[in-house]
Amino acid sequence: MNRTRPATRGLSTLAVVLIVVVVGAVGAGAWWLISQSIESASEGRAELVAARRGGFDIVVPASGELAAIREMEIRNELEERAAITEIVAEGAHVKKGEVILRFNADDLATRIKDAEDELNNAENTLENAQADLEIKNKTRESELAAADLKITLTDLALKSWEEGEVVETRQNLNLELKTAQMEHARLKDRFEASRRLYEQEFISLDEFKQDEIALIRSETNLKQAELAIDIYEKYEQQREQMESDKRQAVEERDRIQQRLDAEVRSAESDVRSAERQVESRRERLDKWQRQHKLCVVVAPSDGLVVYTSSMSTGMHGRGGDEQPPMVGTDVPPKKTIMIIPDISEMIAEVKVNEALSGQIVVGQKATIVSDALPDKTLRGEVISIGVLATTSGFRDPNRRDYTIKIRLLDYSRDMGLKPSMRCRSDISIGRVSDALYVPIQAVHRRGEAAFVWTPDGGGFSQRAVDIGRASELYVEITRGMDEGEMVLLEEPAPDRIVRTLTFPAPGDPAAAGAKAGAGPDAARGV
Repeated sequence: MNRTRPATRGLSTLAVVLIVVVVGAVGAGAWWLISQSIESASEGRAELVAARRGGFDIVVPASGELAAIREMEIRNELEERAAITEIVAEGAHVKKGEVILRFNADDLATRIKDAEDELNNAENTLENAQADLEIKNKTRESELAAADLKITLTDLALKSWEEGEVVETRQNLNLELKTAQMEHARLKDRFEASRRLYEQEFISLDEFKQDEIALIRSETNLKQAELAIDIYEKYEQQREQMESDKRQAVEERDRIQQRLDAEVRSAESDVRSAERQVESRRERLDKWQRQHKLCVVVAPSDGLVVYTSSMSTGMHGRGGDEQPPMVGTDVPPKKTIMIIPDISEMIAEVKVNEALSGQIVVGQKATIVSDALPDKTLRGEVISIGVLATTSGFRDPNRRDYTIKIRLLDYSRDMGLKPSMRCRSDISIGRVSDALYVPIQAVHRRGEAAFVWTPDGGGFSQRAVDIGRASELYVEITRGMDEGEMVLLEEPAPDRIVRTLTFPAPGDPAAAGAKAGAGPDAARGV
């Protein structure tokens, strides 16, 4: 994964002083080549330079080390400790996709095999549960269909009885009643006729009695027919039986449905439980398979292999107590093992004192020189400024620096530059144009007053000057000198001093005159 490179350690005060001295010496040497020497002392040759008019860049010198803009951390992404079985050598250049690290995967292979067996068993259980559910659903459909059919048959029987047998029986009973009524009326008329004939003695008593008996029988038949209809309508047991059969068929269907629904719900619960088991076993298998894949680590991008053990620091510098990873090293989870910087683009991470950091802005130009290529100057551009200052530790606890990142514009891989190589940088924060200036080491200070040493006869005298803008190499002279006048680059020997200035004590009103610099005439002999 991409990560931000931790800030490099700040330079000690001694290192900064040495760099400034070196830069000053280089500048003085350059001026020495264009200046002329006017005198020689018995101890050696004094260095003089002429005040010149023109322009110079205002730069902030800084030092630090090179770094890759992007770098990838290679960790042990396994959930448990793992032993290294193969690892690429530190310093190797790797290509994207190339195997750079392997962990022991034997235990994971065993876990994968066990997880596969558990998944197979869970899938078989699920298949059985699904088959049982399907059987329960079909049984439910079949038994409910049979129950529905029984209800339909009882209903049809009731309707058939109501619309067939009942009608026929009623018709027969009504027919019998009507027949009995007609027979009774006939026999009654006959009896009345027989009684008149008997009274007139046209028929015998026996014939009269026979007609009377026939009438009595018809009356009995008529009453039986009437009673049969009344009983049939009032005490119709077959209807009740058929309606009871239908109710029982409906109730039986409800009981069957409740039982079968319970069986189906139980089977569905078994299926869901089996599905969860399958999902759980599959997730476990997927987990071990992912872990197994993590045992082989490939380079996420082209880059240079750097062990994290080489980046740790101890009391005496690089290395500390951490041992470099090797075959057999047991690595805890999430432990970073190496870093692969993408060296297709490089930056310089330099430290700038907090007093100067406010003058640095993104986009400013810079020049960078690596210690590995001291003769090669690269162009750069500021791309970021640290948010928080860092201290220099026990070497200089009062010094606070900000990390400035500078993109190397002229960089190419064939230069052979690597992360952590030391480098120096000059960040351009402005330019002075059309000004009189001298090397900065030629200007001296006494409190708020500034002066230079100028040739005077066979020696040198102090001259007050006003100064303006300055860089690490040059300072602008706004008053007190003319173009072409010579100044000494260092303090003269005591026996070469001709005249010095009188500097007011701090707080003295006369200090304003010294600060203003009254020019050469302000100097007086002592």
